[in-house]
Amino acid sequence: MAKKLVIKVTAGADAPERCSQAFTVAAVAVASGVEVSLWLTGESAWFALPGRAAEFELPHAAPLQDLLDAVLAGGAVTLCTQCAARRDITEKDVVEGVRIAGAQLFVSEIMPDGVQALVY
Repeated sequence: MAKKLVIKVTAGADAPERCSQAFTVAAVAVASGVEVSLWLTGESAWFALPGRAAEFELPHAAPLQDLLDAVLAGGAVTLCTQCAARRDITEKDVVEGVRIAGAQLFVSEIMPDGVQALVY
């Protein structure tokens, strides 16, 4: 079993099922004791802003805000640097606990043995 799970979610409200799946897998992995790093890229970048996850709705899915809170409490959440810049999001705008970082950190997280990377 992977020692660490790195999940890159590219989907947001534009693809709600894919988005919800990524957050659900991340939260379940955290609850299972797996080290989790969740990367918000593309349209999911908006969920780094306060209140945005609470606005997301998908029938028969766990509330996205609850899933994000679970990952923030037990894992790491990173907003892609370029995705943030394209949306004029800065460090002062994001939810407490969300960091902004780029591809170099992503690559360093996925390269070690025992890491499983997923992209949604």
